[in-house]
Amino acid sequence: MSLRAAQKQMTYELFLTTALDLFGSKGYAATTIDDIATAAGSTRTTFYLHFSSKAEVISALLTKADAILTAPDDPTLTEVVASGSRAEIRTYLDRKFSQWDEIKPYLTASYQAAHEPDVAARTEQWFEDAVGEMTEGLNRADRFAEDRRRIRCVLAFGQLEHLSRRYFSVGWNTPREICLDELTDSWCHLLATNT
Repeated sequence: MSLRAAQKQMTYELFLTTALDLFGSKGYAATTIDDIATAAGSTRTTFYLHFSSKAEVISALLTKADAILTAPDDPTLTEVVASGSRAEIRTYLDRKFSQWDEIKPYLTASYQAAHEPDVAARTEQWFEDAVGEMTEGLNRADRFAEDRRRIRCVLAFGQLEHLSRRYFSVGWNTPREICLDELTDSWCHLLATNT
């Protein structure tokens, strides 16, 4: 990588980090492009060399959050669901819970920007991708009636998403281990038990 390309990448990352901090402290709506540029020690013109809008910044932040969430997934979500193993489901969910503090600023900012069409579409695609991976797991296992597989995955992933939003807003009102036990039971019922 050339020095110029490295500097450009550093500036890009600085804008992302600065925007994430400002979205956390001021909120998405109250943060302006000028705020981001100034806090990054740069200019509005330089900002626009990297991003076309605040919504594009959020989109880039969601890409980072997705990488954080999916990088350590071994086995993958599809493989976990296909296995039907309570232990693998619990391990997967425990790993997701452990990532929540790291991704909280990213997702909190995206929730604040949910009115932006690109952000709403990206968030919906993220949900659909996860449900698709889970459905593929049920298809591989040939578990449950084919016309019931997707809705079971929507319900299971929806529970995880809802619990994460509650955690981001109020923390663990119910102890983490109890939440993990109950969500594991629910996922096993929806994804592993063919009764």
